[in-house]
Amino acid sequence: MSASGLHFNEKHSRFELRTLLETSRLLAESHDMDFVLNNLLLITMGKLMVPRGMILLFEPENRRYVVSKTKGRNILSEGETVVFDNTEEIQERAVVHYDPKDGDSEEMPEFLNGYGRYTLFNLRTNSEHIGFLCLGLKGDNSTLRRHEIEFIESLAMMSSVAIANSRMVTELKQTNRALDRKIHELNTLFDLSKDFNRMVDREEIIRIFKFAMLGQMLIRRFFFVLERDGNRSLAATNSIKGTLDKDEIDSLFSLTEDIVTVGHELQNDLPFLQKNNIRALISLYFQDEKMAVVGIGPRANGEPYTESDFDFLQSLGNLALLSIQKTLLLEERIEKERLEEELSIAKSIQQGLFPHPLPLHPALDVAAQNVPSQQMGGDYFDILETPEKNLLFAIADVTGKGTPAALLMANLQAMLHVLLPVDISLDEATGRINDMIHQNTPSNKFVTFFWGLFNPETSQFRYVNAGHNPPLLFREGKEESRELKEGGLILGAMPTTTPYRSNTITLESGDLLVCYTDGVTEAVSPHGIEEYGEERLSECIRARRSQSSKKIMQAIIDDVRDFTGDRQYDDITLIVVKVK
Repeated sequence: MSASGLHFNEKHSRFELRTLLETSRLLAESHDMDFVLNNLLLITMGKLMVPRGMILLFEPENRRYVVSKTKGRNILSEGETVVFDNTEEIQERAVVHYDPKDGDSEEMPEFLNGYGRYTLFNLRTNSEHIGFLCLGLKGDNSTLRRHEIEFIESLAMMSSVAIANSRMVTELKQTNRALDRKIHELNTLFDLSKDFNRMVDREEIIRIFKFAMLGQMLIRRFFFVLERDGNRSLAATNSIKGTLDKDEIDSLFSLTEDIVTVGHELQNDLPFLQKNNIRALISLYFQDEKMAVVGIGPRANGEPYTESDFDFLQSLGNLALLSIQKTLLLEERIEKERLEEELSIAKSIQQGLFPHPLPLHPALDVAAQNVPSQQMGGDYFDILETPEKNLLFAIADVTGKGTPAALLMANLQAMLHVLLPVDISLDEATGRINDMIHQNTPSNKFVTFFWGLFNPETSQFRYVNAGHNPPLLFREGKEESRELKEGGLILGAMPTTTPYRSNTITLESGDLLVCYTDGVTEAVSPHGIEEYGEERLSECIRARRSQSSKKIMQAIIDDVRDFTGDRQYDDITLIVVKVK
């Protein structure tokens, strides 16, 4: 080699070394991907006089390359994607030459056909393949020399590290931005949860939900469908045209996915969604049961929804739903407490209708008690003293339980008290009571009724039984009891067409009369197999004939409770009369 040639090579090497050092410093100071790619192309093309070049970045998930940066005319456009038939083989090589005129060269990829000779320099680090630097012929149509290829390889190596670093920095920035956004969303949800927890007004909850949708997510068009007590309806809307009918709402609730992106098929099934440009449907749950569906339109800034956006919207919707359910439960609790208070008052009033204390007579030992199965029962008993100093005993059982039965019971008592001072027989009075109940109560409400009038002077007991459980009369010295059945139909079933019949018996010393309602004899065993029955009642009474009326009455109540396992399904009412 001549002295001038050696001088040229040394001078050129110093030039390339200085370029590499300067480039290394620039790349080390920058984490901007665009800056790195731009400088890689400008330096290689400018120093080596190459008029056309481009950088391909590899997308592993799609097994393709994206044209990320280009310089020169008649070349691929940025953003285009290209593929190699032999991707894995090409990625293993540092430099690949493509020359359509050279039969020994690599077969030209389809995307380079028509662009002439190209040389590809592998952009890679120790751990990954990043892409290729693609350079065409030099400006004088000469090929790259060996020392130029080595220079570009060194530059490509440094640039690969810079590209990997810039990617890492970009990913870190994206992660930090996503983390910042998550923190902001969590803070927003936390603040909203505090606001929701303080609210008991559903309208205010819906208003705050609207503001959160508008302010946080820039969603100006949405609807909120809520299910309450089995009824589904639109609870809130914003910029929505028209409304949803029952079938359309049911279709929304039938969707199985929690997040549904609205497509053409769903738009065809539900034109309401297309009409309002609804993009997604979000299902909300309360105690594992779907209770609401939120439909959202496009965001005001035009950005698409991400998975993180849907997570936030679902959390926001569940917060609003939980708060709405809380208000509903609070209303139910207030209503329940109000009803319980009213029932408690009504129970006190009802208990006040029973005679207390019981009228006393020296010839009789009397005990009576009502044990309701609910707060308000439908059984009734009364013991009254007439103006003639006779004693009237009455016991009745109204169909049903609760408030309706208690009201009918109160009406029956009022009729008895009205008829008490009237000079009228038990037969006729029973007929009048039947007609009044029939005229003023529904057809499914009726009363079984027994009443009798005791004359202390004659010891006669005149009674009428209107379909009630026959009272049991135990005679002194006799084992078997007698049932007092004479009377007629139950009260209220039909008008009095056939007069009620009365019967008169004489009560003697030691006689025992037990009046009861069906809550005694129809009480069932714990497994519901067997009823207490009249036979058990008679045996319980006979075993305690010698005891006082009060003890006999309490023994019956205790025996029924033992038989049922202390499970009471119906009212228990007893009147026990013992002749002294």
